[in-house]
Amino acid sequence: MSWLQPLALLLVAGILGYTAYSTRRIVRQRPDLLLPHQAVNRLVLARACAFVGALVLGGYLGYALSWVGDEAELADERIWRSVAASFAGLLIVITALLLERACRVGSDDAEP
Repeated sequence: MSWLQPLALLLVAGILGYTAYSTRRIVRQRPDLLLPHQAVNRLVLARACAFVGALVLGGYLGYALSWVGDEAELADERIWRSVAASFAGLLIVITALLLERACRVGSDDAEP
């Protein structure tokens, strides 16, 4: 495993974070700019990324734990890279949930 996998996962988390930020800003300031199909697409993206991020988190964390206590030369390096990838998976889950929350719009039926 190289450092490319954790960096790619961090890139995905960054893109999701930016999308969550811009979606939240659009929904708060000008909700008419976000078309309904765009909001649904972003919601589906958020749900899928949250699921995959959780799988990545668990997979890489399990891989890191499998190397704990091993006498191999590269065991420590693999542990650190796997922990970094699992942290990036956690960031993907968090940013995906933020994007999901940013897709919420107010109700048309305002209560008095």
